[in-house]
Amino acid sequence: MSDFEQGSGNFDPTSTTLVFVNRRDEITGDDDPTVLRVQMSCGHAVDPKSLTAWCRSLIEQNHFTFHCPAAKENNTQKCNKIWSYLEVRRHALLDDEEQQYFEERVSTLAAAKYCEYKWCPGCESCVERKDLTSLHVRCTICKAEKGKNYEFCWQCMKQWKGKARRSDRCDNEGCTNIQLETLRNCVTKVIMYGNCGIQDCPKIRACPTCGMLIEHKDMCKYVICTRCHVEFCFACLETKKNCSKSSGSFAACTKPVAPKQTDIPVWNRNSD
Repeated sequence: MSDFEQGSGNFDPTSTTLVFVNRRDEITGDDDPTVLRVQMSCGHAVDPKSLTAWCRSLIEQNHFTFHCPAAKENNTQKCNKIWSYLEVRRHALLDDEEQQYFEERVSTLAAAKYCEYKWCPGCESCVERKDLTSLHVRCTICKAEKGKNYEFCWQCMKQWKGKARRSDRCDNEGCTNIQLETLRNCVTKVIMYGNCGIQDCPKIRACPTCGMLIEHKDMCKYVICTRCHVEFCFACLETKKNCSKSSGSFAACTKPVAPKQTDIPVWNRNSD
């Protein structure tokens, strides 16, 4: 916390690790000339309070990377330069509690993106599922500690029953895919645009890229998945990049509304 004046919530102007500028805060737009702001690696200026608030809002939206929201000189594009966590920690106003919160959330969100993990019901250790097409998981920690294999179902989290390498369910009673049931039984809605609307669109979709369930709430048919951050059309399930080639944000798609999904896409993280 040496880069801040003790108890003031402001940068310490004597710090030699920061570059200070008399420019407006690019997050809030505040341009008080008496306030010193720090220059980030992208060249834009911020103050600690707004930087902390902005990065916290990103974490609360399940983002684990931090980017600059400033508009470029032409005002048609955002900077979007990625700030490292070390830079954010040095420049933002993080007390010990906030630093711990940031680091725990960043770690958890990063693990959720790059790994499939749950707690083994046999030994309560954290286990990664490497084969995303199978619900059958063998715990290597149970093998090492108990000297025998322990296999469990990734879906119902009970000891595995039945034939291995199944993607739908194991033979335990009540082993059902709740997410698939949600997709099959969800109601439909009208996505309005002007005086018209896209009729009979399922209210809940699995993201076509990563499989995360998303409920449609806003007017626009395009939504951004909070896990993989891919923007897609809630009606036709194409990516926005493809759908927008022949349709606008508030217009019907050229393709028909995709029916209720009967399977959940498996996220191939290596293709991101």
